[in-house]
Order: sequence, then C-alpha cells, then structure tokens
Amino acid sequence: MPDQAEPPKSDGRPRKLNVPNVFSAVRVAGSFVLLGLALGGYPTGFFWLFILLEFTDWIDGKLAKLLDQETTFGARLDSVADAAMYGAMVLGTCRLKWDLVNAEVAWIVAVGISYGLTTGLGLLRYRRVPSYHTRSAKTCWLFVLLALVFVFLIPDWSRWPLRIAAAAVIATNLEATLITLVLREWQANVPSVLHAVRARSSDSQTVDRLEV
Repeated sequence: MPDQAEPPKSDGRPRKLNVPNVFSAVRVAGSFVLLGLALGGYPTGFFWLFILLEFTDWIDGKLAKLLDQETTFGARLDSVADAAMYGAMVLGTCRLKWDLVNAEVAWIVAVGISYGLTTGLGLLRYRRVPSYHTRSAKTCWLFVLLALVFVFLIPDWSRWPLRIAAAAVIATNLEATLITLVLREWQANVPSVLHAVRARSSDSQTVDRLEV
C-alpha cells in the first residue's frame, strides 16, 4: 500500500510546514535543552520541560487529525521527535536520579534493546525507521509520564510505576516489530498489528485480482 497522500500546496508540492509539524520540531529542539538541563544539574527545570514536551507529543497527533494535516513527512518527523525526547529523558533521568534508577537498570536496558530491535528491523526491511504510532504507543506516554512523576516527586514509590512504564514500552516496541514483519511495504500510522494483518490481506487480494 502506498504512503498516504501529502496535502498539496498551491504549487502542487507537499505541504510540510503545518501546525503539528511545528510541534514536532519544537519537541526535537526541546530535547537538546532537556539534556542540557540534566547535564547542568537542574532537576526541576528538567521535569517541567519534559511535561511540556510530552504535551506537544499528545497534541500534535490530535491537531493533525483535526486540521486534516496528516502527512507521511509529519509521521516520520513525529517519530524522530519522540526518539529525541525519550532518549533525552532516559539519559537525563539517569544523570539526575541515578541513585533511584540504578536498581532498575535492567528494565532500562530492555527498553533500549526492544527499541533497537524494531528500529533495526525497519531499516533492514524498508530502509526507513518505523512510524506506526500505534494505539499502544499513544497510551505509553501516560505510563512514562506517571513514572517520571514518581521518580522526581514521590521517589519512595517510584519502583513499580517505572517498571510498569518500561513493560508498556517494551510491549509497544515488540508490537511494532511484528507489524514490520507483517507489512510488505513501509506504512505510517498503523494502529495495531491486527490492522497490519488486514492491510496485508487486502494487498494480497488486490494482487490476486490483478493476476487473474
């Protein structure tokens, strides 16, 4: 199945500068600031900036649908922004709260391995990083946000929220890996592995009709 169409500009070229893409770009830039705050030893600024960046992650997809500005470029930019933000969050949290996260480092490593698996497989199969934005991925942000709240504000109760968030992220990455194995061609915005199976079945039926 081909990539979804880009809304054209007046000259016929795809429109890449739109509201949700601006939010994604802000998240990319903010990720560098986030890392800088961690390296500088500013836990309060780090925490609240991450809350703000998480909000941009929540709102950009909704704005893309509301404003009818969903594009393949936007999906890929959103994935880059998410990787930058969560990468900075993990590194920064380790820098600022190592005494708390040290005991849970195995979970953090497992998250990294699962992300590396789905990203590597996508690059190997499609020469592109996956940009599925599954329903489970859209739920993970809440678990991650709650885990960070506990780590920074309620450290005595941080262990299980962190583990639950890590497990949710791992499950999401494994689903993305399955989607990559199912789909014949790269697609953006695939809600679940079930949708990927249906898309593959639809493609197979189309090919069968063409061959008849």
